Parts: sequence; C-alpha cells; structure tokens
Amino acid sequence: MFTPQGPSLRELAVQALSSVEHGYDLLAPKFDHTPFRTPDHVLDAVEEALSAMGPFDHGLDLCCGTGAGTGVLRELCRESVTGVDISEGMLAVHAARGPVDPAPSGPRAALVRGDALALPFGPAFDLVVSFGAFGHFLPRELPALFAQVHSVLRPGGRFAFPLPAPAPPGSLPYWATLGFDTAMRVRNAVWRPPFVMYYRPFRLGLVRPGLERAGFDVELFALPGFGRRPDGSPRCRLVVATRRPAAATEPGGVRPA
Repeated sequence: MFTPQGPSLRELAVQALSSVEHGYDLLAPKFDHTPFRTPDHVLDAVEEALSAMGPFDHGLDLCCGTGAGTGVLRELCRESVTGVDISEGMLAVHAARGPVDPAPSGPRAALVRGDALALPFGPAFDLVVSFGAFGHFLPRELPALFAQVHSVLRPGGRFAFPLPAPAPPGSLPYWATLGFDTAMRVRNAVWRPPFVMYYRPFRLGLVRPGLERAGFDVELFALPGFGRRPDGSPRCRLVVATRRPAAATEPGGVRPA
C-alpha cells in the first residue's frame, strides 16, 4: 500500500474481511510500511511533551502493535516498559525488531498478549500511552476501556495520547474519513466477523467526559509542531488524564460534589 514493501490491495481486502485480531495477524509483517503506523513526528512530539512531566518509572504501551509507541516509553521510563496487544502477529514483529530488553542500563521491557478491555495487570504503571488504536473501540466500549486503564495506573499515574482535531466539514480529509467509516459500517452490516475500525467517533467531546467519569482529571496540551486551525484551535492535542487519588473518587468513578 503506497510503497513496494506495503501490502497489496488483495492483502488489504483479505485483512478487512477478517476479525480485528486475525486481520492484524495477517497485516503485521507489512504494517510498518503502511500509513496506519503512527508517524515519527507524532511520536517525537508526544515524547517531548511528556518528558516535561516525568520522569516515570513504569510505562505501558496500550495496543502496542509493532512497537512504535514503545520506543517513546523507553525514553521516558526508568524502570520498566511493557507493551500489550491482542494480535500475536503484531507482537511477533515487535519482538523481531530487536531484543525485547534494551541495553542493561535501560528499563526492563516485556511484551504481553492481552485484550485492552480485560488487561492482565494490577495498578503497576505510572504512565500509559496509546497511539492510533482507539478506532477499534465502539463508543459504548469506551467506559470499559477507560476503566481498565484506570485500574492499571497507580494514583497520580497518567494516561496520555495524541488527539487530532476533526477535519473541517467539506474538506478532502473530512470526505475521506466519512467515506471510510461508511464503507466499514456497510461491511460490518453484511459480513461476519466484524472489523471495527472507525475514524470519526473518537472525539474530544465524547472522550473528555468519559475519562472524567472513569476517575481521571483531564488536561489538554497543544502540540505546537502541528500548527493551528483558522479558528485558532490546535490541529493536534495531547490528552493527559491523571488518575485521581482514591480518596477523591467515590465508588463508580464519580468525584463527590
């Protein structure tokens, strides 16, 4: 796709007719040669912004894929870095890119196969990051996802991810994402198993209150390298959700009035 090393249209079609897990198992060997991999300039911008909030001890790359975001954590975390993903194929490519454990002086590293909606960890992490994975979760699944992240963070730990501004109505990116999401909805209406991948629903107006209900305090940071839209708003923000201390949250994840 777009490069000789990327998947062919036939390979992408086979992937799209599979489940999310099996589809990424198939795509994994060529994933890094597709536009779906998070670009380095996004990773660098997030790393720079988070470096001012650290250092961190233990980090988790949620839905780590082939490991683009895990490299960010290795620069930010002193003790350990863990990548978790549901796709064995993606984890295999991640592991094959180099030793799971970096230099002896670096953080300990591990890869774990697991479902983001049922994470196999306790409250062990100071920082959770995720890049490009949220389109695989339906809006009704976000409360469970945010609750899982909350459960693996220590009090005061942070959940951080970049969130681009939505494309302006009528623009080429607007029509492209609308067309993609429409095609996926038609595909999922007529074919099983479903392949959940939607670009448009994960918006700040939905995400921020969902995080707050899950027990997070939410801050937004403009990523200056992406510029601003004509109305002055950032083209891309870093969302940083900090887990509140246990005393600040009542059962059910609601802060007392």
